Amino acid sequence: MIGPHLLVVLLLFTTPAFAQTDRTPLLTDAALTGWHIIVRDQGPIPTADQPYFVWEDSLLHVLGTPEAGSAQPFAALVSDSSYTRYRLHIEYKWGEKKFAPRTEAVRDAGVLFHVFDTTIFWPSSLECQIQEGDTGDAWLIGTRATSRRGQGNDFAPDGAEQIRTGERYVRFTRSASYEQPGWNTIELEVDGPTASFYVNGHHVNTITDTRRPGSTDDQWIPLTAGPIGLQAEGAEVYYRNVWIEAL
Repeated sequence: MIGPHLLVVLLLFTTPAFAQTDRTPLLTDAALTGWHIIVRDQGPIPTADQPYFVWEDSLLHVLGTPEAGSAQPFAALVSDSSYTRYRLHIEYKWGEKKFAPRTEAVRDAGVLFHVFDTTIFWPSSLECQIQEGDTGDAWLIGTRATSRRGQGNDFAPDGAEQIRTGERYVRFTRSASYEQPGWNTIELEVDGPTASFYVNGHHVNTITDTRRPGSTDDQWIPLTAGPIGLQAEGAEVYYRNVWIEAL
């Protein structure tokens, strides 16, 4: 029989490294405290009657209020704070509505991180794709990185460092699709210039040596920190249990 003192010791050593008390919720109220909205320069601007991001019963409801099929510009909810070494946890599920110009396309959203320029759209950053059948792809938006797990595509071979070729958007596909009906979980482990993507517990992508343009065309400097963003890209989607913890 295990004595009470030994049991306490065993519990201490089997407790996860990241305790729940270390987790900081990022979405907590209807005012979306700690975040701001940026909108692509087209179509209607969010109003109190038709906002893009609505806090409902501990859920963030994206594009829930506009009429299905209506034209809606792309938007992003961007954190006021910058982060560098962290684990980000997000749960999402798709809604029913789609909006022009993507009424015939698969539902699409995404998690941006290391955002460094919001004067252009999409903001310059790195992205973990959220898209039907493609969740876990890595997109480089005006940035550069090395893919260590994701499969290659037309822009770069598998595992090769990305070379800027004039394309603003570069994609590393996930190793497999683990999206499921209903709620899905994404976790990003970001350690400065390295980021690993997990979908429903499966490791699907890793990018390393993340960089941003420097002061000259041929200069690339380390990209190791920045705000986080959630995309609104023509599809109704719900988020819950969005929290962050330091590595």
